[in-house]
Amino acid sequence: MNKEFNLRLVLRMMGSLALVESVILLAVCLIPIIYGENDTSYFFISSIISFTFASGALFLGRNPSAFIGKREGSVIVTFTWIIFSLIGLLPFWLSGSIPTFTNAFFETISGFTTTGASILNNIEELSHGMLFWRSMTHWIGGLGIIVISLAILPVFSTSGTQLFAAETSGPTKDKIHPKINETAKRLFLIYVILTATETILLRFGGMGWFDAICHSFATIATGGFSTKQASIAYWDSAYIQYIIIIFMILSGVNFSLYYFGFKNKFVKVKENEELRYYLILLFIFAIIVALSLIDFSKVQSFTTLERAWRDSLFTVSSLMTTTGFCTADYMNWKPLTWVILLIVMLTGASAGSTSGGIKMIRVVISGKACYYEFKRLIHPNAVIPVRYNGHLVREDVLTRVLAFTLLYLVVAGLGILVLAMSGMGFLESTGGMITCLGGVGPGLGLVGPAGNFADIPEFSKWFLSLMMLTGRLELFTVLLLFTPAFWKR
Repeated sequence: MNKEFNLRLVLRMMGSLALVESVILLAVCLIPIIYGENDTSYFFISSIISFTFASGALFLGRNPSAFIGKREGSVIVTFTWIIFSLIGLLPFWLSGSIPTFTNAFFETISGFTTTGASILNNIEELSHGMLFWRSMTHWIGGLGIIVISLAILPVFSTSGTQLFAAETSGPTKDKIHPKINETAKRLFLIYVILTATETILLRFGGMGWFDAICHSFATIATGGFSTKQASIAYWDSAYIQYIIIIFMILSGVNFSLYYFGFKNKFVKVKENEELRYYLILLFIFAIIVALSLIDFSKVQSFTTLERAWRDSLFTVSSLMTTTGFCTADYMNWKPLTWVILLIVMLTGASAGSTSGGIKMIRVVISGKACYYEFKRLIHPNAVIPVRYNGHLVREDVLTRVLAFTLLYLVVAGLGILVLAMSGMGFLESTGGMITCLGGVGPGLGLVGPAGNFADIPEFSKWFLSLMMLTGRLELFTVLLLFTPAFWKR
């Protein structure tokens, strides 16, 4: 029988997390001051509102018991992301940068979930403060609100495991230190190092410091918000595009592998099947797409071939890592490429990275399970267990992987149906659902790389907002809240 729901602890945790957002919003006040803009007050007011909510929640949640179970973990994580988005939309809404509440919420939750689906048609008209906050939502949400808070707040030291498990991705959780808050600190350090390195390299390529920082936030978080309406195509620079390609691919790698690499445990990196399949499939798909872009009936110059390869590798890397940056409108490519790009949107990159989608570890284990089932049908008396990274996959892990994969596809299918019923076209419904559930960004048709989500029905925006959150928190964390058994004592 479940214990009584620990409401005081839930309020205390959510209050502490809202305090983090209050401090971040206060820090963002410096950006308008630096650039001589007049929207400091909107960030300050938002910070005060966040602080007020945090104070009230901390007061109501004083002296809680230390117990935290799956129910408390799911509630804290899910509602923290919703509250962060409700508070985070305030600067956009109060300033009139995004006049309607629905659009402001859609843009903000798209930022925090690192989806990168946008409703903005005037990105370059936004102030530096608004653009910076927009990119900052990516960076906070990329590693995870809870993980970053675990790294910097001692208040979570005794109850972080359930929160970490509810927010991070993958069928297994890589604890690179016995203490969960120490694991979070190491992941956060890796996150900062990757962000700083990309920022410096983009600055060397000719980007200004502001654009370099914002695009590094979006790349390492695999978010995709750009400071330019044309996204990365604004910079017609092979150097900048290849740097972003490299860091998109790096951001799709399980962050634990970087830690093992720093500790000279290269065997763990070398033997990691997920990394191997992720890189192999990424380059295979990029080659196929590149070949489809080349007109073999004509003699091609090296410049033309290089551009086809760069556009292909950039697009596949961007969609597979669920970053969502664009250098070309793939809706002008052959329909074959649309199918390939939908597949890479579904698969995603590695668990333990900032990417979305099903995750490569689940794709690999599911593929092996299907293959070995065929072998068992041929050899019914043979014992053929599923192995991953040289180890047997436990039955409970295999069941969770197959259940998640099936549920993901079912939710995607039902979501496409709901969007079609709401008035969206078939291409837009398919691309919009897969891109928002996977946290990718651009979809197909009118919500593709040359368009956005501004003109879709209002109901669809709220539905896709829910799908962004559900996909970012790996389905079960959110969907469990809608099951009656979850709330029974």
